[in-house]
Amino acid sequence: MDVHDPLRSKAKVVLYSSVVCVAAVGLAAGFGWSQSSVALPAIDESPRVSAQAVRPALDLSDAFVNVADVVTPAVVRIEATRMVTAPSASDIPEGLQRFFQPGEPDNQPRLAGGSGFIISDDGYILTNDHVVADATDVRVYFPDRRYFDARVVGSDPFTDVAVIKIDAEEQFPTMSFGDSEGVSVGEWVLAIGNPGFGAGNQLDYTVTAGIVSARGRGLGLIGNELRRDPRTYENAGYAIEDFIQTDAVINPGNSGGPLVDIQGRVVGINSAIASATGFYQGYGFAIPINLARRIMEDLIEFGQVRRARLGVTIEDVEPEDAEAFGLPSVSGVLVQDVDGAGPAANADLEQGDVIVAVEGEPVGYVAQLQGKVAMRRPGDRVELTIYRDGSPKDVSLRLGEAPLNEAAPTVVAAEPVAEERLGIMVEPMSPETASNYGYDEVEGVIIAEVQRASPAARRRLVPGERILAINGENVASTDDVRTLLSAAEPGSIVQFVVMRPDDSSRVVNVRMPGG
Repeated sequence: MDVHDPLRSKAKVVLYSSVVCVAAVGLAAGFGWSQSSVALPAIDESPRVSAQAVRPALDLSDAFVNVADVVTPAVVRIEATRMVTAPSASDIPEGLQRFFQPGEPDNQPRLAGGSGFIISDDGYILTNDHVVADATDVRVYFPDRRYFDARVVGSDPFTDVAVIKIDAEEQFPTMSFGDSEGVSVGEWVLAIGNPGFGAGNQLDYTVTAGIVSARGRGLGLIGNELRRDPRTYENAGYAIEDFIQTDAVINPGNSGGPLVDIQGRVVGINSAIASATGFYQGYGFAIPINLARRIMEDLIEFGQVRRARLGVTIEDVEPEDAEAFGLPSVSGVLVQDVDGAGPAANADLEQGDVIVAVEGEPVGYVAQLQGKVAMRRPGDRVELTIYRDGSPKDVSLRLGEAPLNEAAPTVVAAEPVAEERLGIMVEPMSPETASNYGYDEVEGVIIAEVQRASPAARRRLVPGERILAINGENVASTDDVRTLLSAAEPGSIVQFVVMRPDDSSRVVNVRMPGG
């Protein structure tokens, strides 16, 4: 046995360990691990204030979260396609021509947007009239990216309320209704909307909190809008504005969404903002849900609103009126004129009477009286309390019907060809077209035009793309396009394969409208 063997073994161990250490250091240097380490600061995540000390605020925050979780599934985004046209001379009533400038329609659709909320599991939705007015197509988007075509059940520009309907074989999440008459100034509310903003939907679902700032606000917004339209100019006085005011943020796109109380019940429909810029500046306004519900019932039952009327011209009472007529307070509605053939005349109401109550409920201003009358139907009998010659007096009358539902002429449009339903125009590739778009070959079918806001535009088909195939079938002529698209059922998916001048191709799936 060699007595030096143990020494040699130890030397080998030391040598091997040194090599491994050097190699490890070199490897670490290669990865940057051998640089001087930087000590990260210690992060303190403990609360500075105890939960018990801020329990009311935490409870309120939890309440907001719970309301949002329950309510948002029933809030939808609405896209409405409408043709924007200037009134022609024949549309303007005689004597009003100086108020309106005739023009020519541009025959191009415009895409408008807003919010809405589902009120029944079979697909009825409440929104604003201005969101869907004059719409040729209405589409409703859900948070899971699905969408449905909807039809307008009825719309009332005099209250800015509309009802639309989805027809689908499923049950939808719904909202529950509160009582807008029970809403108090200072009460917490949440304004919920689904503005979307284009194909990216950057602002799906917004929830803002605030308080009820005031009730019974009349801004003149609806009446002013009605006066801009020759179709409603003469009846603009029937506009009802009895808004709930809130400081919860309401911005464009949130119109039609719900204003809910702290228990998740709808108390209003977000409708307007008071702003010099068009964006939120501290004042938001909602249509009381009690009024909207009354309008909704008529729209669903009759397709239009049967508006009750008193047959009077009225103004808010001012301090001078209260003094002159011997009123107990500066409150009430002054009768300025009486329609000789209306309900008020039959009940012997007179100019100078001041209406102070309806069915024993106090009335302080015009919008409040209009709202209470609008809650009733033509033919209902109501009791008014008026002041005449400084003394109160009860008057009973039967309400008439406002002349708001004159039948509009029906125009039957020609059935569009298949490609027009999708919003495209196609033509054979010509030498000129090939040169304009940069194609090397003069063959096939090219998309010549895509109508704004059409199904094809929404799926980003663009002019200049050559159609190679539809639903797996090769396309060589415009007749092929028409034949293949004519075979597509309403609501079905049409799959295009299109090519660009750089020889790249892509697949575009478009839903055929009508399903």
